[in-house]
Amino acid sequence: MGIHPTAIVEAGARIAEDVEIGPFCYVAGTVEIGRGTQLAPHVTLLGHTRLGEGCRVHSGAVIGDLPQDVSYRGGLSYVHIGDRCTLREGVTIHRGTQAESVTHVGHDCLLMAYSHLAHNVHVGNYVTIANNALIAGYAHIGDRVFISGNCLVHQFTRIGRLAMLSGGTAIQKDVPPFCMTRSLSTNTIMGLNVVGLRRAGFSAQERHILKHALDVLYRSALNTSQAVQQLREQLDHPLIQEFCDFISASERGICHFIRRRDSRDPP
Repeated sequence: MGIHPTAIVEAGARIAEDVEIGPFCYVAGTVEIGRGTQLAPHVTLLGHTRLGEGCRVHSGAVIGDLPQDVSYRGGLSYVHIGDRCTLREGVTIHRGTQAESVTHVGHDCLLMAYSHLAHNVHVGNYVTIANNALIAGYAHIGDRVFISGNCLVHQFTRIGRLAMLSGGTAIQKDVPPFCMTRSLSTNTIMGLNVVGLRRAGFSAQERHILKHALDVLYRSALNTSQAVQQLREQLDHPLIQEFCDFISASERGICHFIRRRDSRDPP
């Protein structure tokens, strides 16, 4: 364990082996840091924050501060961050609002510079959140989601597994799994996250099944409930079940579909 002499580590902080704490860091006495984690200069860890093993936290990050929520009444709440996560410069993650609630980040996540997770956000595993993306309270982000730079995610919104938010996307409705939003737009799906699916090892057949599901949901004359029912009846497949279960559980509604403009389209 290496702690720079200018760092402040309060009594009671639980620091595992091989942790490195750089110059001018502040670690509250209620913080827990896992083995092999490194803090760059000027990192601030507050509240009941738990950092997993092998994490890297870059300069200026502030983790575990009070929630920006007027309903917060001072109860004990937490930030839990999994193993092998990288939090770049200026990242902010706030602890939960209600007593005993948690803001959660899974394993192997990358949060790029100045991204923000508000109170009670849940982030799955292998998630990438790019520069300046802002995730509001109680949002739920599934595994292997990619959120591009300058995206805005409204509170209580859900993003399904392996979805991708293109740059500058704003969403107030749920993004179904495996889908990709259109950049610089609001609540719009433009197709499958094909590159992400390939990188995750999905076969051509599996991608074809998901493309069919997308066509039934967005390009048929069926409403959402009818489309889900038809997909469940037509295809007995785990990916279809996941796709339909996510949509059926939506309380905010799902993003609508917008196709790419073709040069042959009329103006």
